Amino acid sequence: EQLVEHGGGLVQAGDSLRLSCEVIGRTFSSNPMGWFRQPPGKELEFVAAINWSGSSTDYADFAKGRFTISRDNAKNTLYLQMSDLKPEDTANYRCALDWPGTRAATPFRSPTDYTYWGQGTQVTVSS
Repeated sequence: EQLVEHGGGLVQAGDSLRLSCEVIGRTFSSNPMGWFRQPPGKELEFVAAINWSGSSTDYADFAKGRFTISRDNAKNTLYLQMSDLKPEDTANYRCALDWPGTRAATPFRSPTDYTYWGQGTQVTVSS
């Protein structure tokens, strides 16, 4: 199982970015997934999560109204659309997958709920 993130980069405050996370090796149609981030010198923090079908999502307070998590099960890909980016959004963004998965309705917020992790993609927001 391999998770590969794409889409990070250097942007200015107010810009938008779309991150993607490709799941390689298995289909992920029954797997809850999430996005986490680690700002420089800080601990890993929850960003957003989505249940197996995409019918339920959850967001950190800082992400509500600015970030949207989605998934395309046919493409084995998870997305994070980020808008109105702020310098405090600067971080390494990592996707995570729960294996073997569950068809529970509620997304998972805790990193300990996830089994596989990507290496991350760096997002840097300049002021």
